Amino acid sequence: MSSLFNGGIKVSLFGESHGKGIGVILDNLPAGEELDLDKIAEFMARRAPKKDGMSTTRSEKDIPEILSGLYNGKTTGTPLCAVIMNSDQHSSDYGNISHIARPAHADYTGYLRYNGANDPRGGGHFSGRITAPLVFAGAVCSQILEHRGITTGAHIASVKNIKDESFDPVNITAEQLEAVKSRSFPVLSNEAEEKMRELINSARESLDSVGGVVECAAVGFPAGIGSPMMDGLENIISRLVFAIPAVKGIEFGNGFGCTELFGSENNDAFAMKDGAVTTLTNNHGGILGGISSGMPIIFRAAFKPTPSIARPQKSVDFKTMTDEELIIKGRHDPCVVHRAVPCVESAMNIALLSALIDNINI
Repeated sequence: MSSLFNGGIKVSLFGESHGKGIGVILDNLPAGEELDLDKIAEFMARRAPKKDGMSTTRSEKDIPEILSGLYNGKTTGTPLCAVIMNSDQHSSDYGNISHIARPAHADYTGYLRYNGANDPRGGGHFSGRITAPLVFAGAVCSQILEHRGITTGAHIASVKNIKDESFDPVNITAEQLEAVKSRSFPVLSNEAEEKMRELINSARESLDSVGGVVECAAVGFPAGIGSPMMDGLENIISRLVFAIPAVKGIEFGNGFGCTELFGSENNDAFAMKDGAVTTLTNNHGGILGGISSGMPIIFRAAFKPTPSIARPQKSVDFKTMTDEELIIKGRHDPCVVHRAVPCVESAMNIALLSALIDNINI
C-alpha cells in the first residue's frame, strides 16, 4: 500500500480507522516557518463532525500530538510528524460484515489486493477517518503559503441537485475565501444552505445519503509554476484530491463545460492590468499547459453519496462465495461534502506548496 505523496514535499499518511491512532509525516518543509497551533486546531475543527444531524455521531477530539520537526514554534526543516489518537471506536459494529462486501466500499478490492490481511474495521486505511491527518498537513501548508501571500479556500458548490453560488473566477479575493471558512456550513448563499440542510436531513431520515461538489480556489499564487507533462499543477492537485475517499471526479476552470463552447468562446483573451499580464476571463482555471498563469486557480471535486447506508442491500460473502443481504450498522455521515471542504483545501495547499518548492527557491 502506498500512502506516500512524493513531490517537492513528501507526505506520508499512516493508521487505520479503528486502530490505536492515525498520523502523518511531512518531509522537506522549509525550515524556520512559524506555525500557529491554535489556527491548525481551528482548521481541523472544520472537518470534525457537527452535532446538528448533518454528520456521524462518532466523536473524536482530533488533537494532533507533534512528535518531531517543530521547535520553539517553528519548523526545524527535519520531518514534521504528528499523531492523532483514536478514542471512540465501535469495532463491534463491523463484526458481522468483515467478509461481506459493502457496496461502493473497498472491502472486496482491499481483500484481494492485500490477500485478506487488511484491517476491515471501519474501512481500515481506506476510511475517511484518514483525512484527519491529511487536514493537519494541509493546515501546516496553508500557513506556509500565507507567509508568501497565497490564500486558498473552498465551499460547497452543490449537494445533489441543490446548487450554491459560484466563486467569481476572475475577481475572487483572499477576503472572500477567508470569509467562507468562518461559516459552520461553508456555502456562499444562505438560501442554498437552508435547502441543502433540508435535503441532507431528508436523506438521513430515509436511511439514505447524498453526494455533491466542492469548489476550491487559490489567489496570490505566482505565474510560471508547474512542470509538464507529468508534474503539471493539474496533475499534482488531482493526485492529492483523489487521496480523499469518496472523490470520483475533478475539473479545472470551465472543465467539462468547455466541451459545449466554440474555441472563440472558451479562449481567455490576454490583457495588461497594472503592469502585469492577465486574462479577461478564466475558463482555464489559472493553469495553462500544467503551469500557473497568475490568475486564480479554481477546480471542482465531485463526491459520491456516502456508501454506508442503513437500508438493506444486496451483496456477497467473498469468503464463502455466496449471495447475502447486508445491513450496515455503525455511525456514518448522510453526506460527506460539508466535512470534505477543508480536505479539498488541504489537498490544494499541499500541492501548491510542493510545486513552489519544486520550482523556485522559497
